[in-house]
Amino acid sequence: MRRLTALLLAGSLPFTAAAQDAASEATRTTQAEIAKRLPLDDPRDEANATRGKLAEIADGVIAGKDSKPVWDRRPYAFLGDAKAPDTVNPSLWRQARLNAVHGLFEVVPGKIWQLRGYDISVMTIIRGKTGWIVVDPLLSEEAAAAGWKLFADTVEAKSGKLPVRAVIFSHSHSDHFGGVGGIVTPEQVRKERIRIIAPHGFSEEATSENVLAGGAMGRRALYMFGSILPPGPAGQVDTGLGPKLSSGTIGYMEPTETVAATGGTLTIDGLAFEFLDAGGTEAPSEFVFYIPAYKALHTTEVVTHNLHNILTLRGAQVRDALHWSKVIDAMLLRWGGKAEVAMASHHWPTWGTGEVGALLTNQRDAYRYVHDRTLFLANRGATLHELADQTPEAPVQAADFSTRGYYGTLNHDMKATYQRYFGWWDGNPANFNPLPPEQSAAKYVALAGGADKLLAAGKAAIAAGEYRWAAELLNKLVFAEPDNKAARGALASAYDQLGYQSESGAWRNYYLAAAASLRGTALDNLSGNGQSRSFVSAIPTAVFFDALATRFDAAKGAALKGTFQFVLPDSKEAVSVVVGGGVEFPRYGVTDAAPTATITIDRKTLDDVMLGQAQFPALLQSGVIRIDGDRMAFLSWFALHPPADPRFNVVVP
Repeated sequence: MRRLTALLLAGSLPFTAAAQDAASEATRTTQAEIAKRLPLDDPRDEANATRGKLAEIADGVIAGKDSKPVWDRRPYAFLGDAKAPDTVNPSLWRQARLNAVHGLFEVVPGKIWQLRGYDISVMTIIRGKTGWIVVDPLLSEEAAAAGWKLFADTVEAKSGKLPVRAVIFSHSHSDHFGGVGGIVTPEQVRKERIRIIAPHGFSEEATSENVLAGGAMGRRALYMFGSILPPGPAGQVDTGLGPKLSSGTIGYMEPTETVAATGGTLTIDGLAFEFLDAGGTEAPSEFVFYIPAYKALHTTEVVTHNLHNILTLRGAQVRDALHWSKVIDAMLLRWGGKAEVAMASHHWPTWGTGEVGALLTNQRDAYRYVHDRTLFLANRGATLHELADQTPEAPVQAADFSTRGYYGTLNHDMKATYQRYFGWWDGNPANFNPLPPEQSAAKYVALAGGADKLLAAGKAAIAAGEYRWAAELLNKLVFAEPDNKAARGALASAYDQLGYQSESGAWRNYYLAAAASLRGTALDNLSGNGQSRSFVSAIPTAVFFDALATRFDAAKGAALKGTFQFVLPDSKEAVSVVVGGGVEFPRYGVTDAAPTATITIDRKTLDDVMLGQAQFPALLQSGVIRIDGDRMAFLSWFALHPPADPRFNVVVP
């Protein structure tokens, strides 16, 4: 691992550890056991992660328009140590070091390159007949632009400058299209007829994801990705899927064409691409593709170098592990034995026909294992929280690091699969309608004989290395007495050890972020990303009004009745919002014959409001918004949409 260590040590900065517990003896024992059990010195992944490196961005620093860094790898120089510290699961440490290797890499000589380590995702550049085909231009425009400059300075400087002929969005998650504005402009797309190619259903899924439930998802994402943690051996190390999220501007461009559910072959700048639909696996809208001329398979996010999420910790709709396994098998049947390299939207490529076949086979088996073991046990009476404890890791996970739970885990993927089939309830009526945590917590404290006794029991569990039990006990006390500093500190200590032991980057981040929240040391980070006008403008108007309805204060507005007709002249749209009985129901495309009030507002003005560049009251006063009919009724209704606090509590009441 000497070469990897040298690569990671470049541009180091000192790390200042947060005030938290050291690894306990029980944690050190657990780390030693996993280090002994796994072949952590297997050199193949390191060889692939460093293969073909041509250049890198100095110190791994990318600055935004305000000169502030949107990406900075200098604080992660601690990953240069080959040996994992006691505070990091040694298997996760190995993955983090591999993810930390950054630069421009040649995948197929003179034909395919990748930019890795400048976002959580990977950007791929493919040589067509007359120009470049860009796949997945990262999350932020700043990161994509910096990566493209590195490519231009390194490859185009030698081979000559060529135009971008196409951009491919492999799926509908923003870390694979949000940086497109850093590669091409809308004017270029129009004038140069650049093709923007995406899977069917992309536009709706890409622009509406997280809009309805964005507040809760965004808050939980700060924990999952460790955004409120400082980097370091006792802090944020990696996500498992990639280093972290860049913090630049998320943009959007509408596809010029989509690939149907039936897949098929497209010729893109003289190069044949064979597409296979993968919608409903990792994303609702997704495809994979194979380039016969280069014998290269792009597995998107269906096959990466970890077990993925069937249900992400930030929250999402549950994915289908069975369908996921079948899509991988279809890839194996169609291109196994042909593909000489497999590359994805995350991590590093795999070279060699036999190695590609093994990767696909092992990944297929891992997702099938998640699905079938869940139903095997559920059909014999096991419930959601019993499944994973009864299931050893899949045999393949002991031999193939690409199937290990660095992001998703066997534990929560099985629970998600149970949820997909049976819902949130385990079938026991005692759990059908339990008391909310704050109500039950006080009763548990009383049952334990008071706060002091429950605290003592929790500390005893910590001393015994029973951290899951300690967390369960102490969480009751914290919810009963949220200002109890001793209880908060003890619970944080339990979370520290659970985080240190976690092989999943997402689990580690969530545990340690929870501990930081309890101690009051969490970084103030609402979100490092800003959505561009192009992204906000692409959100369907119907989705905007559905999201507005989720903010309606039904308790205060129970007696309110009326119909508010919105007319958007610039987009030629109409939305009728019917209010009554504590419910707000938007009817997109409907014009009411006798509304309570008619509000005329351009969609562009709504975008200004969503971007925070304009306020409704000021717009009303300026006359930009016109109201005909019962103005006071509209204002009363509008006042019943208070914003949610994005800093709502997660680990305390």
